[in-house]
Amino acid sequence: MSSTEQPQDPSADIVADTASASETVLAETTVTVHRAPRYRNFMLLGAIVGVLLALILTISFPENDEYDRVQIFGFLLLGGLAVGTTLGAVVALIIDRIIGRSHVSVVADRLGANEVSTNELRTAEPGSGTPNDDFQAFNEK
Repeated sequence: MSSTEQPQDPSADIVADTASASETVLAETTVTVHRAPRYRNFMLLGAIVGVLLALILTISFPENDEYDRVQIFGFLLLGGLAVGTTLGAVVALIIDRIIGRSHVSVVADRLGANEVSTNELRTAEPGSGTPNDDFQAFNEK
């Protein structure tokens, strides 16, 4: 067997047949996909960096007679969170501008599932093994 030949998995064909039997394509349309960074993650990372920077700056400088270390850390924490979050958002915007230039057009299928309607479940006969039987038995008690 050469490296380009792959043995076929018969279970993959069964799964594909089952999926195609239970879903039908209702419509096809061309859509444009735009990749964008997750702004929340960048802003969170910036805030964490700001907190760490505030901690490092608090520890690195000598203690002040006028302010306690906790107060200094609090002041630096407020500034570090604000600046870190803002810088994280700016970095995300820059990355979005760089990546945002590439748009990809793809074909999207709108699928419809061939499922049993809820009216058919409600009119099922008692004792037929449908999920509605448990509901009816519970209400009769």
